[in-house]
Amino acid sequence: MPFTLITANRNYSSWSLRPWLLMKALGIPFDDRIEPFAAADNFEAFRAFSPTGQVPVLIDGDRTIWDSLGIALYLAERFEGVWPKDEAARAWAMSATAEMHGGFSALRNDCTMNVGVRVTPKPASAALGRNIARLAELWAEGVDRFGGPWLAGPEFSAVDAFYAPVAFRVRTYGLDVGPAGAAWVAHILQHPAMRDWEAAALTETWREAEHETELAAAGTITADYRAE
Repeated sequence: MPFTLITANRNYSSWSLRPWLLMKALGIPFDDRIEPFAAADNFEAFRAFSPTGQVPVLIDGDRTIWDSLGIALYLAERFEGVWPKDEAARAWAMSATAEMHGGFSALRNDCTMNVGVRVTPKPASAALGRNIARLAELWAEGVDRFGGPWLAGPEFSAVDAFYAPVAFRVRTYGLDVGPAGAAWVAHILQHPAMRDWEAAALTETWREAEHETELAAAGTITADYRAE
């Protein structure tokens, strides 16, 4: 029986993108189930399949694995390629993944993910500026230390999947993440699975009020490629 991965809207759901992209990139088969943000509060509806009332959720038979990091760790016990083979690269990738999972709150709050638009952002707060500077530093370190083109070496791994939503944010808001960061962003945006995710996002007609309000607060929308 294949896995079932439950995710939400392609335009908005940055946490959903992480395991979806990881599984696609590694060729791990799964049934793709979308549960869109369809109401002002989706908690109770999502509680039907998720103990936290959130996505993503991986279903493996009678097991429910929740949270993007929990899913990545579960898959790493069963499939090669989730983490780099090289020990130093693996240690770096695990640390960087944990940093993304638990940090960058200003980036999340001030630059909400919306794949289908382009925005001229408002002047960055000090906290957002620090987050962007840290991204540039971190990505340059990974590419320089391990040779690229992926963050921890020649092969795609979980650390790339965890920063993939940020690649969409960098493009949406025109964020300056330095030359190495920009090269990685361009590279991952061309990944076939990322292109599939983006194509699906552009066809969505769902609009969720909270996400749209956050987008309006982030700056001035200069282009909107989403279906109406």
